[in-house]
Amino acid sequence: MIETRGLTFRYGSDESGPPAVDDVSLTIRDGSFVVLAGPNGSGKSTLVRQFNGLLDPDAGSVSVNDQPVDENVVAARTAVAMTFQDPRDGFVAATVAADVAFGPENLGLARREIDERVAGALAAVRMDGRGDERIDRLSGGEQARVAIAGALAMGPDHLVLDEPFAGLDQPARQSVLSRLDALGDAGTGIVVVTHDLRDVLALADRVLVMNEGRVALDTDPERAREQLSGLAVRAPC
Repeated sequence: MIETRGLTFRYGSDESGPPAVDDVSLTIRDGSFVVLAGPNGSGKSTLVRQFNGLLDPDAGSVSVNDQPVDENVVAARTAVAMTFQDPRDGFVAATVAADVAFGPENLGLARREIDERVAGALAAVRMDGRGDERIDRLSGGEQARVAIAGALAMGPDHLVLDEPFAGLDQPARQSVLSRLDALGDAGTGIVVVTHDLRDVLALADRVLVMNEGRVALDTDPERAREQLSGLAVRAPC
């Protein structure tokens, strides 16, 4: 479970300007599929980067599985794995398997368990048998799936994906959506950060919409369809 209480974050040292995240309190339960939507600059990416200590709040608190993130960042990053808008920002190795293995290796796991996690994660995103391929020769959709595999290999309770469909064509988008649907069904908590609710809304059980650093909407998908007008997100047809 991820919990924030009065979470506030500002970029830079100017305390007179509006915060990027402004007094946000919410709970994301294990196994839930949450869509976190909002226009560019609404604070959604800044919010999720505090879930596992990539950013430190100026005020308020974040806890994962009832443990404050600032007291054990490693535990938070193990429980909450994250992929970024451009998957290339997170790659650390030249080949698929080496990149997916990086996280488990840094947990100090035995080689056998690392290999098992890599194999399982690649199978989950339909990239099994492709571990020796170079990442820079993959398509955008394939790179997105490798990024997801790298996060899954950490064995997280929650998988947070920041704009996972950016730059993907429709077949690649559908491939990633299919994987997320299967992962959600298997019990992994999913948080999809996006400004575009097409397709992904059908997979969600909860919709959060950020606007000017605050949560402007927190509801179920059906009610969300009726309340998205004026919130600057791309609603499904």
